[in-house]
Amino acid sequence: MAVPKRKMSRSNTRSRRANWKATAVATQACPQCKSPKLPHTACSVCGTYNGRQVLEV
Repeated sequence: MAVPKRKMSRSNTRSRRANWKATAVATQACPQCKSPKLPHTACSVCGTYNGRQVLEV
């Protein structure tokens, strides 16, 4: 297993960690009620998915 030979400096460590960013959750507008919902999931407001009712709301 590879082991570092030297201690990594603070600037190298911080510049490497600078790319670890959280991304915003992608949402779509529901075609029935136009409320934001996660893609490929049933709408939590009206309960429809792919043009049909799948959840009792």
